[in-house]
Amino acid sequence: METLTSPQQQSSGPITRGCQWFKALPNKFCDKTMEIVRKTKKLGQDDPRRIVHSLKVGLALTLVSLFYYFKPLYDGFGDSAMWAVLTVVVVLEFSVGATLGKGFNRMLATFVAGGLGVGAHCLATLAGRKGEPILIATFVFIIAVIMTFMRFFPKMKARYDYGLLIFILTFCLVSVSGYRDDQVLKMAHERFSTILVGSCASLIVCICVCPVWIGEDLHNSVATNMEKLGNFFQAFGDEYFEVSEEHDQSSENNKSYLQGYRSVLTSKSSEETMANFARWEPGHGPFGYRHPWKMYLKIGNLTRDCAYKVEALNNYLNCKIQTPVEIRGKIRGQCKRVSLECSRALKEMASTFRKMVRTRSAILHIDSSKEAAEELKTLLRTNLWEEADLLEIIPAASVASLLLEIIECIEKISEAVNELAKAAAFRNGNATVLPEQPDSIHQGEVQNDSNTAMPVPHVAIIVAE
Repeated sequence: METLTSPQQQSSGPITRGCQWFKALPNKFCDKTMEIVRKTKKLGQDDPRRIVHSLKVGLALTLVSLFYYFKPLYDGFGDSAMWAVLTVVVVLEFSVGATLGKGFNRMLATFVAGGLGVGAHCLATLAGRKGEPILIATFVFIIAVIMTFMRFFPKMKARYDYGLLIFILTFCLVSVSGYRDDQVLKMAHERFSTILVGSCASLIVCICVCPVWIGEDLHNSVATNMEKLGNFFQAFGDEYFEVSEEHDQSSENNKSYLQGYRSVLTSKSSEETMANFARWEPGHGPFGYRHPWKMYLKIGNLTRDCAYKVEALNNYLNCKIQTPVEIRGKIRGQCKRVSLECSRALKEMASTFRKMVRTRSAILHIDSSKEAAEELKTLLRTNLWEEADLLEIIPAASVASLLLEIIECIEKISEAVNELAKAAAFRNGNATVLPEQPDSIHQGEVQNDSNTAMPVPHVAIIVAE
């Protein structure tokens, strides 16, 4: 039986909800404020250079705004002093390379386009009052078409895209404004002078106050990507082949290593941007003049190729069709050894690469992984799984095949790193050969099975600084 409600009860519903909403509003406001504070704190803690950059922008704008506050400076530039302030806003970037690139593009484009704008205005005045707007419009059309089309060239877009935009803006501003203003030469001079002041102020603050070198960030990023792949291989052997209780306890630690490679897959765009800006930077620290930044992109591409194979390898950890443990155990020793040696090679390369040292320690681990790979190939050629189901064999065989392909990828990365070390004149490191300690992530040595060969003893290369 349906219950009847009075009009007063029906109207009290929205009013009651409104009152409850207003009562909860202060608490919601406080929660939202605390959330913003936590995110802001985390953002600053993740990279304190962000806070320093914000202070640098404020300092640069304060210095340039003095052209408006002091009458002697204002009389020299007039209202055009505002262009200096705008230049600081758009030119001052997080890194030295990005600031130099934008500053150079803006100054050069303003100078060249301003000169062409004055020239176009002078030519247009020769055609008389009726022909002047036609010629100016024609010049604007031609320049806009040519400059816009040039932006489609990959090399021009990568390094001079901002300069081409400023070129179009400045040329149109000077040439078109000159039709109503006879003092076009003065306007062009003031615009270029104020932009020069703003660009120089940005460069001085960016370089002299806690400079951020994008080339150094690129160098560390490439090394970190190699480390992430090394961490994956360090954990993969235990995760795929071990089923003991100790493994279950350390599984949580392994998962963080197994997921770290994902950021490597999406690093192409950021590496290209950093390499672009790094080419603008002058020699600093261990990075000399004309440092081979392009070779970093080659190493990055090879690292991503390896990461794609790692992605395929990772899929077999959660595959619906899994090879039984007793069958996986037959290739366990060789596969774990290949995975472990790949991890050591990548980590050794990352360590020496970060320190800009040339050693052969990674090559020793690669050679050791090749020896284990040959043992694995020999084992796969035997009638190892003749009585097993084919669907159960495929996952383990695919894992073994991927590990063999990954060795070739790591060898290519090693060759690219050595080429860069020669081109960048990395210093030679004195290597001392010592017995290697077991990796912290592994709880014990790789156990030998009845069908596996004895592993070759490993060595570690300690680089003396």
